[in-house]
Amino acid sequence: MPELIAKPALGHDALTHGSCTLTPVDLGPITAIALFPGQHKAVDKALKSLGLAFPAPNSLTQKDGAMLVWTGREQAFLIGVEAPDLGSAAAVTDQSGGWSALRLTGAKAHDVLMRHVPMDLRLTAFPVGRAARAPLGHMSAILLRESAEGFLVLTFRSMARTAWHELEIALRTVAARG
Repeated sequence: MPELIAKPALGHDALTHGSCTLTPVDLGPITAIALFPGQHKAVDKALKSLGLAFPAPNSLTQKDGAMLVWTGREQAFLIGVEAPDLGSAAAVTDQSGGWSALRLTGAKAHDVLMRHVPMDLRLTAFPVGRAARAPLGHMSAILLRESAEGFLVLTFRSMARTAWHELEIALRTVAARG
């Protein structure tokens, strides 16, 4: 039987223009958790073993390399660790091979992203710990504010090269403006 070897969505190294850097990131396992009606407490009880609670809309919870990111109504992505047994409280699906991640850091990271995302991503409007589903140009994305000058951008794996290209152009444009 042939052995399959997982390959990263992008073969790029970090790219820096001006004060911003774009880096591909391997997040490890990504698991979608969709709550069944009335099962919020049961899911929170199961997630307690990871030190996490189901996130409120547009937010995330994290502890010890595990992150639970709100991705829609009664839905979240568990990132970085294997999912605990949720029994019949939620639908659980492995999303690891379907998503890619890019980290964008730097003083003008929000300006770079706002060239393609129709949201106010300045720190005062999109603080650390905030998560949102938003379009990145014509692509669907999940944005996470990791730090005052850092974002994690998740896109479908099939759109990883396009997302990289679009953000690279935005990086160059923002850097050229000084």
